[in-house]
Amino acid sequence: MNAEQLRAHCLAKKAVQEDQPFGPNTLVFKVGGKMFLLVALDAVPLQFNAKCDPDVAVELRDTYNCVLPGYHMNKKHWNTILADGTASDKLLLQWVDDSYNLVYESLPKKIKAELA
Repeated sequence: MNAEQLRAHCLAKKAVQEDQPFGPNTLVFKVGGKMFLLVALDAVPLQFNAKCDPDVAVELRDTYNCVLPGYHMNKKHWNTILADGTASDKLLLQWVDDSYNLVYESLPKKIKAELA
């Protein structure tokens, strides 16, 4: 997986906004003004931070070597995922989807209605 594939997957989701508030080397994807994914464009291999249910986050870290506590993030709620080939692209995209869904579902009803 490369950064363009990851970007296209994120932008295909409902009401996603792309931003670079931390500089040109980090893409941030938001839904309803809340971050669900950060992509380090200068990292080799590609890596990204995804929001995760705290219990699942620990389980993923224990199961996959490519999943680490969230770099520069709240390590309880965020994982850093290395796209180093040890997990399939399908699985990586599922983690992106899970992050999006977690953030979307946590939005207030009013914001969800505005996005609909």
